[in-house]
Amino acid sequence: MTVEDSLSRSMDKAVKHYSSLFKLPSYRKIFLLLAFLCVGVGIVSTVAALPSFEELINGLALGFSLFLVNLISDYVVSMLILGRDPIYNLRRTSALSLFCWILWLLFIFVGVAITMQVRVCLLGFSAVLILRLVVFNSTSSSDSRRLLVASLLQPLLCIIPFLVFWTGINYFFTFLFLIFSIIVSILSSAYFVSRLNRVGEQTIAIPSLSLFKAFLLNWIVDLNAPVEELLEKLSEEQDVKVSMIKFAASKPKAVVIVPSIHPGPFKNVGSSLLPSMLKTVMEKKLNCIACVPHGLLGHELDLPSQTQNQKIIKNVVESSDFKVSEAEATPLIKASSGLATACCQVFGKFAFLSLTLSPRTTEDLPQEIGLFANEEAEKYGLTHCIIVNAHNSINGAINRREALNALKAATVNCLEQTVSLGRLPFEVGAASVKPKEFSLKDGMGPGGITVIVTKVGEQKSAYVVIDGNNLVCGLREKILSVLQIIGLDESEVFTTDTHSVNAIILSERGYHPIGEAINHEKLTDYIKETTLTAMSNLEPAKAAACNITIPNVKVIGEKKLETLCLLVDRTLEKAKKTVVPFSVITGLLLMLFSIIV
Repeated sequence: MTVEDSLSRSMDKAVKHYSSLFKLPSYRKIFLLLAFLCVGVGIVSTVAALPSFEELINGLALGFSLFLVNLISDYVVSMLILGRDPIYNLRRTSALSLFCWILWLLFIFVGVAITMQVRVCLLGFSAVLILRLVVFNSTSSSDSRRLLVASLLQPLLCIIPFLVFWTGINYFFTFLFLIFSIIVSILSSAYFVSRLNRVGEQTIAIPSLSLFKAFLLNWIVDLNAPVEELLEKLSEEQDVKVSMIKFAASKPKAVVIVPSIHPGPFKNVGSSLLPSMLKTVMEKKLNCIACVPHGLLGHELDLPSQTQNQKIIKNVVESSDFKVSEAEATPLIKASSGLATACCQVFGKFAFLSLTLSPRTTEDLPQEIGLFANEEAEKYGLTHCIIVNAHNSINGAINRREALNALKAATVNCLEQTVSLGRLPFEVGAASVKPKEFSLKDGMGPGGITVIVTKVGEQKSAYVVIDGNNLVCGLREKILSVLQIIGLDESEVFTTDTHSVNAIILSERGYHPIGEAINHEKLTDYIKETTLTAMSNLEPAKAAACNITIPNVKVIGEKKLETLCLLVDRTLEKAKKTVVPFSVITGLLLMLFSIIV
């Protein structure tokens, strides 16, 4: 439990670091800020030294010249030099230039203040060049020659207007300094980048910035292949299990798939989209309604790539033709231990069990509970116990040990009550909807809402599965109340825990649980309509369950995933510790050269 908490905190930190990369102003604002800074630089460079109307005109001319040259260089870099780079469009290239001008302006202010304008401005040129070299080499996937040209072009072109408007300067000295500055900047930035890369090489045998670039490509332009290639290298093979329940009448009616695979780690990477992918493929294969609620596991069983997803999907599809034979079922029973609630329904010789702590936080639950529940089920002669983590409330922290004990108590109580009931013929109805108005940013995955209704005797019950990462506190209870009004005796609400909604918005959590951004009334209306559709197609059915084991599936593993998340912090710490001595030594070397020459 403690390890899981640690991993969650590490992932939250990593998401916040990467999310900050989105916080750039619009191109219009960048354009205006660049114009303001360049004109400001021009005026400070001329008027401060010799205040007069003529120098004001010269300052404005210098400022507009710098702005025009900067626009040209940004366009050439983004469109021609780095034209195939998916990250560096005109907006991001201009944003880098904006930060460079802020840095350069600081040097110009100091130069004017100490009446060493030319020398200090040239030192600013060096600082800007180093910044561009480090940023481009840390973030761009282009080849080194293009990165060198992209780094050099803006500061070199921008130094030309200074040389034109400066008077009484030694051009030979300036030329020598620029050559020396370029050499020092290239060498020092390469050293700085190598220090950062070494953190990753020592930790996971992969350069830190290679991983950083891969994550950037995913966070900014949704490319998942680069980061998945690295995750594959860090993964380990493991056998994974998938449980299935199939309901059928004259033909398949509905299928419930519960993989022992966590749908993460984020966005479109690894198994984040596996619930909706399995739903789509199985509905096409069996021509029925499918849903994929969350199992009892955490991030220790994230898949690293689409290759592993396809391995799971292939095996599930190939194993889905098993015959249904169980013609009788118990009603759906709910039992509470105070803190936890268990729902159980037995079909023939297997049980379908779900667990929740709602309205308290119900996040990932350990596999320990699954082993415990299966042992309890075996005592009653049940051949299978398909267990679902309802994952249906998020409401702050909980006492993990207390929650675990409560879940076990609820499991024992619920199984005992359910197996004591008589079994009757049952009916099943199912329906699904994918609301177009709810997007990933709202917290709704592509799997939408699925409802499976069972009728045993006079009892009607519903399982509602929402493709999202948890529900806001209290929403589960609101949904259950709506279902009761339309004639359901017992129901439960599940989420898939899809991480396709994670790390795509700027928020403290990095995603919206269902109900945080989605209007509750609209959501409950969709659920009500879908449930009524499922109730309208109720028909006598049979059921069956199966467990399949898929060998040699690559999973990232909890320790590796936590190491990856912590690597972000470690690299930033190394950067903070290195940047000061790096800047001081480089600056002293350049100042010493300027004095000697």
